[in-house]
Amino acid sequence: SCLQTSLSIWGWGSLGLVLFLITFGPFAIFYFAFYILCFVGGGFVVTLLFGKSNSEKYLEQCEHSFLPCTSIGIPKCIEEMKREARPIKIDRRLTGANIIDEPLQQVIQFSLRDYVQYWYYTLSDDESFLLEIRQALQYALVQFSARSKETDWQPYFTTRLVDDFGTHLRVFRKAQQRIAEKGDQMKDQAEELVDTFFEVEVEMEKEVCRDLVCTSPKDEEGFLRDLCEVLLYILLPPGDFQNKIMRYFVREILSRGILLPLINQLSDPDYINQYVIWMIRDSNCNYEAFMNIIKLSDNIGELEAVKDKASEELQYLRSLDTAGDDINTIKNQINSLLYVIKVCDSRIQRLQSGKEIDTVKLAANFGKLCTVPLDHILVDNVALQFFMDYMQQTGGQAHLFFWMTVEGYRVTAQQQLEVLQSRQKDGKHQTNQTKGLLRAAAFGVYEQYLSEKASPRVNIDDNLVAKLAETLNHEDPTPEIFDDIQRKVYELMLRDERFYPSFKQNVLYVRMLAELDMLKDPSFRGSDDGEGESFNGSPTGSINLSLDDLSNVPSDETVQLHAYISDTGVCNDHGKTYALYAITVHRRNANSEEMWKTYRRYSDFHDFHMRITEQFENLANILKLPGKKTFNNMDREFLEKRKKDLNAYLQLLLNPEMMRASPALAHYVYDFLENKAYSKGKGDFARKMDTFVNPLRNSMRNVSNAVKSIPDSLAEGMTKMSDNMGKMSERLGQDIKQSFFKVPPLIQKTYSDPDHCRVAAPIDDNVDDNIPLRVMLLLMDEVFDLKERNQWLRRNIKNLLQQLIRATYGDTINRKIVDHVDWMTSPEQVADAVKRFRDAFWPNGILAETVPRRDKAIRMRTRVAGKTKLLEVMPDELKHIIGAETTRKGILRVFEMFQHSQLNKRMVYVFLERFLETLFPQNKFPELFNKLHSRSKQMQRYKQRLHSTQAPSLQK
Repeated sequence: SCLQTSLSIWGWGSLGLVLFLITFGPFAIFYFAFYILCFVGGGFVVTLLFGKSNSEKYLEQCEHSFLPCTSIGIPKCIEEMKREARPIKIDRRLTGANIIDEPLQQVIQFSLRDYVQYWYYTLSDDESFLLEIRQALQYALVQFSARSKETDWQPYFTTRLVDDFGTHLRVFRKAQQRIAEKGDQMKDQAEELVDTFFEVEVEMEKEVCRDLVCTSPKDEEGFLRDLCEVLLYILLPPGDFQNKIMRYFVREILSRGILLPLINQLSDPDYINQYVIWMIRDSNCNYEAFMNIIKLSDNIGELEAVKDKASEELQYLRSLDTAGDDINTIKNQINSLLYVIKVCDSRIQRLQSGKEIDTVKLAANFGKLCTVPLDHILVDNVALQFFMDYMQQTGGQAHLFFWMTVEGYRVTAQQQLEVLQSRQKDGKHQTNQTKGLLRAAAFGVYEQYLSEKASPRVNIDDNLVAKLAETLNHEDPTPEIFDDIQRKVYELMLRDERFYPSFKQNVLYVRMLAELDMLKDPSFRGSDDGEGESFNGSPTGSINLSLDDLSNVPSDETVQLHAYISDTGVCNDHGKTYALYAITVHRRNANSEEMWKTYRRYSDFHDFHMRITEQFENLANILKLPGKKTFNNMDREFLEKRKKDLNAYLQLLLNPEMMRASPALAHYVYDFLENKAYSKGKGDFARKMDTFVNPLRNSMRNVSNAVKSIPDSLAEGMTKMSDNMGKMSERLGQDIKQSFFKVPPLIQKTYSDPDHCRVAAPIDDNVDDNIPLRVMLLLMDEVFDLKERNQWLRRNIKNLLQQLIRATYGDTINRKIVDHVDWMTSPEQVADAVKRFRDAFWPNGILAETVPRRDKAIRMRTRVAGKTKLLEVMPDELKHIIGAETTRKGILRVFEMFQHSQLNKRMVYVFLERFLETLFPQNKFPELFNKLHSRSKQMQRYKQRLHSTQAPSLQK
């Protein structure tokens, strides 16, 4: 049926088409299509015209409606772009101080020019975008300046900055101690030190660790971006901050263009070393300090760099063609360079072999050590602390403390009685009160050390104790009331094998000698009587041999040493005229023979003679040194006669029988005849001992003189510091008087908690109100590790610092420091800092190129020069207070801390964080920094360890 239907449709359709063609013709189909097309086109035109008229009516209605006007569209934008750009006025005022605004504007201009304009002008000539960025930067600087003016910077510079540096140094010191405990197990010591440092940091900080920021460049850049974005949020208006394009541009300029290069430069160890050398550029390099650094260096790179430079100079000197007097100077320079090369080679071999010796054990095993008398130990701060430690170990501390307390009581009693006599002359009567105080003090000493209740008790003759008790009960106390018992206690400490004799065989005695710088010579170091050093052709200064040299002293009996004075001359050095004796020395052994010349003055012979006669008493009756002559001592005849006498002295000294009778004498003779600067010492030793003892004997006179003449400069204060060391007993007496004559308890060593937190906690001793004392005491605690030693030394150091500060500045020191902080933050100083920053980054207005990294050998020699400068600039008074070895270790520890760029970055970031916390106290920056550092790996490990240790206790 479907098929039939389709056939019928096609049939009828075909029939209709045939009839249409027959009726209208074949062209009819084209006419039909044309008619249809015209109909459709006409309908479209009518619809278009009707829609346009209706649209215009609708727009007229919209103009009077409540709807806003429609956008004028792209033509309006094109029209605005064709117009001339109107100039934007920029207010160039930033801080309110023209001297600061001018260099700041230049920094902004240079930053935009070198970081934005060089690529922006390739995209567009329109400067409005650049002006908007400039306005944003200026607005941020204005807000920053306003915050700075409202901030009190005195706590930051005098407290927080010092605390942060002390904490950084404490973390470094503890990291070094941990590595030393691990021994030689680590592969890379520098890398191990960095990892250990941040382990200790997280243990101290508890809530933050900066290891990622300091060790990962990618994380460091991310940290600076986040920090700059936070600062822009605080400083920029909300509208400008919401402009992401401009905000990102400013953020990248600040973080990548300014902060990151600045932090990298400040963290560069080589830059720090150069800056240290520049800061103390006025100090001349000292040969003794240089040789000490070489002998103490544990860095093979440093030693090789010095050796290569010495070899280069040696080759140059050997190539010179000289004659006459110049040849002697060159020979001496060559000998000095050969000696430096020899020391470097020896040190390198020892480090490479891994046979680093214990210097204390070496010195203890090196024959006979020099002897320091007990009476000198008792009046020397450095020596006394070691003897005090030994007496505590042996249980004899009560004897030592009794002796010290009696010395203090005697001084105080003398002061009180003199004051009493002066008041009686003036008609004032306080006799009973003063005598009552003295009696209370005397009974206090008796009860603590001599009574049956005393614990520990001084074991002394009971008859003397009973006699003392009788005197105390029936007579007025006198300054000399304890003298008999004190004398017995001194003899007991001197002769009892448990005390002083055994102390001389103990390792603490060797360490004491090291602190006194007496391991080589039986005397203190220093110049003699101002006559200067003896000439030997080497750089000025004496060589303080290290313990390595002690092991190299010839001990073979086959070594033969001959010496004679070959020539005599008169030298004039800076207006001082003196005689010089040229000594020709021959040293011969089974395998080799050496010959050299050294130059000595008569004062050198005299100093050497006093040394050996003090050490070897039997020589005083055998060796006779020619006497001094005050006038006409430069006559030719007199010099020839003295030359003959000194030759006879040398021959007697070098007699083989003399050497065999005193084997240890060879060490002193070799040192005296060696071709190097002679280190004088005997005169210094006697003078320093007198300096310590005389103030004790004349304490009242020194006190009155000190009251009458207070020094008015720091130099005078430092000069008096050495004398103040001898007033130890007087200070003890003053302590008793200040505590109402109550005898202080026995002094115990301090306990140092290795897990102690930051140094930000207030310092003890009630010194927080004294800014300089607090700063100096904190730095000395951390640099020289004083808290690990006994409290007695630390208390004396605090007293000395107080006396120095009071003598130098009086009671106005805090005011002076506040004034100095105000001066540091004054417009002139800020402008100077901005100019230095500008000139460093844009010298002569041109962006500075990246400075190429200096050659490794140059950097290593710079390290050696920096350490030498630091050791040389340290005052001798500091060594006398805390000891030469402790001073040397402390200074080198600080220098070593700055030789690691990652650790330097940590310190820079800590200072930056504290700066922002001080500047924006209301913006919760501590919490922000904790979040920014929260991805620290060390922090995550610490929390895991903490959780693992707390979990068992929580389960229980």
